[in-house]
Formats: sequence, structure tokens, C-alpha cells
Amino acid sequence: MEEIVVTIAAKVAEYLVAPIGRSFGYLFNYRSNIDDLRQQVEKLGDARARLERSVDEAIRNGDEIEADVDKWLLRVSGFMEEAGIFFEVEKKANQSCFNGSCPNLKSQYQLSREAKKRARVVAEIQGDGKFERVSYRAPLPGIGSAPFKGHEALESRMTTLDEIMEALRDAHVNIIGVWGMAGVGKTTLMKQVAKQAEEEKLFDKVVMAYISSTPELKKIQGELADMLGLKFEEESEMGRAARLCERLKKVKKILIILDDIWTELDLEKVGIPFGDDHKGCKMVLTSRNKHILSNEMGTQKDFPVEHLQEEEALILFKKMAGDSIEEPDLQSIAIDVAKECAGLPIAIVTVAKALKNKGLSIWEDALRQLKRSIPTNIKGMDAMVYSTLELSYKHLEGDEVKSLFLLCGLMSNKIYIDDLLKYGMGLRLFQGTNTLEEAKNRIDTLVDSLKASKLLLDTGHNSFVRMHDVVRDVAIAIVSKVHRVFSLREDELVEWPKMDELQTCTKMSLAYNDICELPIELVCPELELFLFYHTIDYHLKIPETFFEEMKKLKVLDLSNMHFTSLPSSLRCLTNLRTLSLNWCKLGDISIIVELKKLEFFSFMGSNIEKLPREIAQLTHLRLFDLRDCSKLREIPPNVISSLSKLENLCMENSFTLWEVEGKSNASIAEFKYLPYLTTLDIQIPDAELLLTDVLFEKLIRYRIFIGDVWSWDKNCPTTKTLKLNKLDTSLRLADGISLLLKGAKDLHLRELSGAANVFPKLDREGFLQLKCLHVERSPEMQHIMNSMDPILSPCAFPVLESLFLNQLINLQEVCHGQLLVGSFSYLRIVKVEYCDGLKFLFSMSMARGLSRLEKIEITRCKNMYKMVAQGKEDGDDAVDAILFAELRYLTLQHLPKLRNFCLEGKTMPSTTKRSPTTNVRFNGICSEGELDNQTSVFNQLEGWHGQLLLSFCNLQSLKIKNCASLLKVLPPSLLQNLQNLEVLIVENCKQFEEVFDLEGQNVDDGPVGLLPKLEN
Repeated sequence: MEEIVVTIAAKVAEYLVAPIGRSFGYLFNYRSNIDDLRQQVEKLGDARARLERSVDEAIRNGDEIEADVDKWLLRVSGFMEEAGIFFEVEKKANQSCFNGSCPNLKSQYQLSREAKKRARVVAEIQGDGKFERVSYRAPLPGIGSAPFKGHEALESRMTTLDEIMEALRDAHVNIIGVWGMAGVGKTTLMKQVAKQAEEEKLFDKVVMAYISSTPELKKIQGELADMLGLKFEEESEMGRAARLCERLKKVKKILIILDDIWTELDLEKVGIPFGDDHKGCKMVLTSRNKHILSNEMGTQKDFPVEHLQEEEALILFKKMAGDSIEEPDLQSIAIDVAKECAGLPIAIVTVAKALKNKGLSIWEDALRQLKRSIPTNIKGMDAMVYSTLELSYKHLEGDEVKSLFLLCGLMSNKIYIDDLLKYGMGLRLFQGTNTLEEAKNRIDTLVDSLKASKLLLDTGHNSFVRMHDVVRDVAIAIVSKVHRVFSLREDELVEWPKMDELQTCTKMSLAYNDICELPIELVCPELELFLFYHTIDYHLKIPETFFEEMKKLKVLDLSNMHFTSLPSSLRCLTNLRTLSLNWCKLGDISIIVELKKLEFFSFMGSNIEKLPREIAQLTHLRLFDLRDCSKLREIPPNVISSLSKLENLCMENSFTLWEVEGKSNASIAEFKYLPYLTTLDIQIPDAELLLTDVLFEKLIRYRIFIGDVWSWDKNCPTTKTLKLNKLDTSLRLADGISLLLKGAKDLHLRELSGAANVFPKLDREGFLQLKCLHVERSPEMQHIMNSMDPILSPCAFPVLESLFLNQLINLQEVCHGQLLVGSFSYLRIVKVEYCDGLKFLFSMSMARGLSRLEKIEITRCKNMYKMVAQGKEDGDDAVDAILFAELRYLTLQHLPKLRNFCLEGKTMPSTTKRSPTTNVRFNGICSEGELDNQTSVFNQLEGWHGQLLLSFCNLQSLKIKNCASLLKVLPPSLLQNLQNLEVLIVENCKQFEEVFDLEGQNVDDGPVGLLPKLEN
């Protein structure tokens, strides 16, 4: 019995005494538990800040953030917010009883216990916050992501496409060939194959590479790697091949398209695993020669791409020539001209473009020329193809555009606009152009004309264009008729032309070819242009006497070469106007001083470390290109100021060690001695160096970066870009900076200080020319525009198109006060990130003025709870207005307090007229105090005499991610207006009741019935 009693007593102690002990422990350790939690929360905040900096850097580099990183940051944000509330409660509890003199034991017990529990949660969160990496480089978009234009829907092409797709579905076929002559449409067909394979999900990945007549393995490997998101660290072709092979094997099912194969390609050297090495890999190869495919590459099935049949050719011809050919007097002749194009798509397109909107006599002359064409031996083409492309050339209007077209034919695969300027001006191709700016505008016009005629191909990049191989062959053939030309592209030089041929040669182009040795001299007394693009892989020695018999030479380009010293015979080129030594390894270049007539000089990408003082003697120099000379550390004083005729100075990603006047290096003050300077690309380490009388008032094009944090964008969207870092706006701005600010079209501001409202201080006139504005990391800034500022212009930002705000942690409003008439009226794109002070994006007055807005992206603004708010300046009445009528893209991400992407509001009386079906009544004009009392997300307005209509009729993409407080997205009234919606993505929105509210809707197939264009 005693043992039983003892056992019971022990159990009683276990269940009563131990908890009592823990309870007293919570009381005794109250302060230490609270302080411990506070320390843990501070450490967690530091960890979050470190990770967010890494995330910021990754986002700037274009990387994608790992999903678990985003989830962790979101979890931390939620916990930190709850912890803040807990500490506020604890603080008030300590003050509630006799001003803290009489502690509330019950409250302390509960708070201490809660603090202990939260401390354990902090430890768990910190343990989960250790990541191997925070981001990854996303692969490039799929080949089939771009829209097709032209002849993709023609029946014969669709038949061939269907046959290829059937072969790809065949488990026994792994390698397919597609062949046909140049310009017949093989590449277009391959893009269609890629698109359909992606749509049918036949493969996990589809990649494509262009091969060309002389395959460059590194180029092929790079194209494939780009599409796979692979970055090589290996330098050798063998090492890159191994890395590529390893990456390809990780894709279970992959389609590889290799376009334009001219000879047998060693797949192993490229790094493509095939056959037994990777049974999930299929390939499609294209070539102009069927035997290359079946005999050398071992294709299992081959599909020819034939000329278009007469009916299809006429369909394509009419599509390209336009409606004018439907006129009675043109119909019959248009049919005959289309027939003469021999069914070749490239010929059809170029001839149709050339004759578009022309008169009957021009059509008749064109037909006569096509019929009388004499066969010409051009590789890869028959006489008919040549005649059709020659006709397009003949119909170019003016000698300048024809000369530019022929010059493009002599250049490399990428035709850089800057090279056209240097070569064209050196050859004096452009009449009536007195300045480089005038010449640049003329070239833009001529290039646009050539692209419209399909003789040049647009690349989507404003710095270079391309030319189709067939068109280039025609261009060289044409120029050879008029002038003796020697052109060699991507071929091995068997022997140099005979002496009598060189005697009359006026132009010579040797592009990336295998020349192992040069003759002692080339006797070319009539030569005016010599382009020699070599490869940097080996050092080709140019004999000292090589240029002695080229005294008429005006343009010389020696790219990718190695010179310990320049050949002494260069001094014989007394008429040379253009010299390019791009991407060269250079030693002694002092001999250049002998070239007294030199006007256009380029060192781009060279390894030069010090600019020779002798450069100052080139007083006729108009263009000086020092781009990407990253090793350039010294420019002697007064060299730049001596180049008094300089119009264009490009120092992108180059010299930055500017000093004050009188020191051992060049100074900004030297620019005041360049009266003709209109184009300038330069980086200056400190704004204080502009405290001179240099005003740059004549600059027409510029990219001026102030500070050492900026990177150069190769595809500059505007002609005037200014980037400023660490500017104190409380100080008086230098006149030079003020002038640049007034004229800037693209403005980047970083780490500004000195005021909460800085823009009136930067330009009181209101930035009348600014089109793109980036503002980041300026914690003092509270407004972009404050209409109540007495020094503000009556209209600010009148032509601004893009607004990017990033890490403005105290930004309260984009526009404070009533929006001034005309301000922001051209705004099309708004992107906001990490602006934690913003509770709403626009005031009502501002939203009414954004009639052109097309794209909104809001990311990681943790306190934003609505998009548009009614301000005091809006008054009690609202005029009839449609908001965001042109909005096409809306993205909302990581907005934990956002309630709805429209807004919340009061109920409007039932007598109010309903909004049209093309719009949705604008919801949610409510003050912050009313927000908690709202019950319906999509209610109508109360107390507004006018109507505010939210239009989403043009919305194409709606993406909502990680918005924890968002309740509902698409009610029926809004669904009815989203007829153009193509992409809808909703992820990680915890409070959603539903994405679609179809209650009471008679829609058999759900939301798809109301969203006919929805694809994703």
C-alpha cells in the first residue's frame, strides 16, 4: 500500500509541480525571454537584409529568384510584422497598471510564454534561411515564341511542316534533313517546326543554332548554350563541348535544330550527344545540298522545300505588294511579274516590295527586265533569282541608297551602323551632309529604305542590321560589274588575284578567312576601300611594304589583329580618311601621326593603355572611337583639346580617370575647346569634376555617366542619356549638370540626398524632354512630383513615357497634390519595386490623367494596400472618366497587404446608371480609415455624381503572385471585359476565396467561355 501511495504522489508531483515550476519560470524569466526574442528578431532582420541585397543584385542581372528564397522572405516579412505587433502589446501591457509600478503577473506570464514560443519559431526560420544560391539564369525564350510573318500559312509549307512533325513523332527516326536552295524559306520553316513542337510538348526543350559555310564551333556552342541558360567557364572548344554535352544529357527529350549546314559537321566536337549517347535527342538539319544531309550527316528522312507553286506564289506576291495590284490595269501584269520570280519566297518578297505602289510603266519595265535576264553564275542561285534581286536594287531610289547597299555587301555578317558611318563618310558617299549628325540621320533613312525593301534584315537592335546570304551574293555581283572588286568571305584563299586584276581593283574585302601569309606588297593603285577582318586566334604579320602601292586608299579596317608596331608603309596612305584598329593588340602606333587627313579613327576594344601624345597632331579628326578600351589609363593633357574639329567622341566602357585641369591626366575642362562636339559617350567618377565652365550645350547625342556604379547598355533607347549617382540636391548644381538635366531624355538617378522633393531643384522647368526616368536608392525622397511646390513648373514630365522606381523606402506618393494639367500625360510604363512607404500607387487625380498607360508592374512594396486612392484634392465629385483604358499588362508581386487589384468602395444607390459592358465601374475610392469597414471587394460607388469606369478591355496579361491579403481577383462584371486577356497567372495568394466568381453566370465551360483568347 505504501508503494502505491508513493507512486501516486510522484505522478501528482509530475503533473502539478513541474507545470507550476515552468509557470514560475515564465514569470522569473520574463524580461530575459522578451529581450532574447528581441535579439533573435534583430538577427533575423539582418539575415533578411543580407538576402534581399543578394536578391536585388540578382534581379538587376536579369536572373530569376529561387522559389524557396521568395517564400522564405515572405515568411520572414509576415513573422516580423507579427513580432512588431507583439512588442507593441508588451510595451502597452507594462504601462497599463499604475504606470508600470504594479506588474500584471497574468499578462507577464502570457507574454513571457509567447516570447519563448516565438523565439523557437525564429530559430526554425533562421535554420530554413540557409540557401546554396538565391537565383538562377533563366534560359532564353523558345525559338517559336516570336510571331511569324510572310508565307508560313501557305499550303505547301503546311504540308511539309506536317510531314516533318510526323517524322518527329516517329520513335524510330532521330535525325531529319530539310533541304532547298537559298532563300526558299528553310529557316522560317524551322521556326514553325520549333513552335509546333513546343505547343504539342513533344520535347522538354527545343534549341536551334545557325551553322554557315565555315562553322565556328564556339559560336554554335554559344547559341545552344544561350537557349539552355548555360554559361561556359571553359575557354577551349573541347572543354566547352564537354560542358555542353553534359548539359544536353540532362534534358530527357530535346530537339536540336541545326540550320544551314554546308559541309559535314562533327557533332562530338560541338558537344551534341546523339544516338546511343542520348536516345532522347532528336535533330533536324537544313542545307542547300541534299547530299550533305543524307551522305555526310546520315539523315534518316529528308524533306525538300520546293519553290512555291504558281497559285501560292501569287498569294504571297499579292500579300507583299499590297492592294494596289487589284486595280484592273495592274492585275494581269502583276501575275506575269510574280511568275518571273520563279516561286522563290525571297525573290517574291523583294520584288513585290520594290514595286509596291508604283505606276504601270514601272511594272511594265520590271517585267521586261525580268524576262531579258542573262544567266549569271552565283553560288547557290540560278539566273532567275539573281535577276529578281537585281531588280530590287535597280528600283532603289537614288545613288546614295544603292551605294550603301553595295557597301553592305562587302561587310561582315553583322553590319554595324557605326561602320557604315565611318566607311561611307570616308568614301564621301553622302552628298550635302556637312556634319556627322547629318550623315547619321541620312544613314538611318537609307537603312530604313533597304529594310523596307527586304534587302537588309532587321535585328531588333538599333546598332546593327544583317543581310541575307543570297542578297549579299547579288550585291557583290552587281558591284563587280561597275568596279573591280575582290571579296572573300569565310573562305580559304587559294591564291591572290593576278596583277592586272589588282591594278584596277577599287574595293577589297577579306572577312574572317584563312589567310596564313600576305604578299610583300599589293599593287592596287586604284584601291579606295580595304576591309580586312581577321581572327585573333593567331598573329598574321603584315609586311612593312604592304601598303606602299595603295596611295588612293581612303578607308582601311584592320580588325582583330596583333601589331607590335604598325607597318611603316602606312605613312604612304596620305589620302586615308578612315582607319579602324578595332579589337587589336597594339604596340607602338606613333606612325599614325603621319596620316594628316585622317578624319575617322577607331581603337574600339583594343588593349591600348596610354594614348600617344602625337594623337594631338590629327587636327582633322572628326570621329574618335575609344569604346571598350578597358585598359586605357592615361590620356596626356591637351590631347583631346587639340582635336578642335572633333564631332564624335565615344568612350563607352573606357577611360574614367579624369582629373582637374593642370594635372597629369586629361581633364573635363578640355571639352570647352571642342566647338563642334555633338556626340559624346563618357563616364566621370565624380560630379565635382563638372564644376567647370563646360556646358555641353551643343550636344545632340550623349551618354554621360557620373559615378562608378553604372553599366553600359549596348542598345540605347534614346539619344540623350544621363546617369547620376550620389548627388546632393541641397547644394547649387553646376551649370553643366543643370544643362544636361534639362536636355536629358533618359535619366537615371541613384542615391540622391538633400531633399524630400528633389525634382524642382534639378529642373524648375519640369523636365520637358524627359522620356524615361529611373530613380533608385534615395531614402530621403518622398514624392516624384509635388504640385504644391511653389517653384514647380505649371506642367512637369509632359512627355515622360517610362517611370521606374526602385528602393525608395520613404516614398509616400508618386504625385502629391492635384496632378497638373499635361503632366505624365504620355506615361505608358510604370514599374515600382521595394518602395515600402507607398500605400497606394496613384491618387485619383493622377489616375485620371494616365490615359495612355499600357503597363504596370508593382513588386515587393510591403505596405501597399490599394492601387488608387481618393485624396483630399479630389473633392466630393467625380467627373465621368474611364481609367486605364489602354492598360495591356498588369503585374502585382509580393504585396502582402494588397486587398484587391481594383479597389474597395462604398455601395452606390441602385438608381445609379450601370456602366457599359465594355467597362467596369471603378471600385474602392475610400479613405484609409474606411478601409477596415469594407466588406465587398467589387462594390459600386456612393456619393459620386459622375461615373468612374475601370476599363480592362485591352488587358492582355494579368499576373498576380504572393499577395497574401488579396481576397478575390475576377468577378463576373470584370470577366466580361477581359475579352483580350491572353495570360492569367495567380500564385501564392493565401486569402483567395476563388480566382473566378461565376455565381449566377450561364457559362457552360467555366471562365474560358468568357475569356476566349486565354492561352496561359
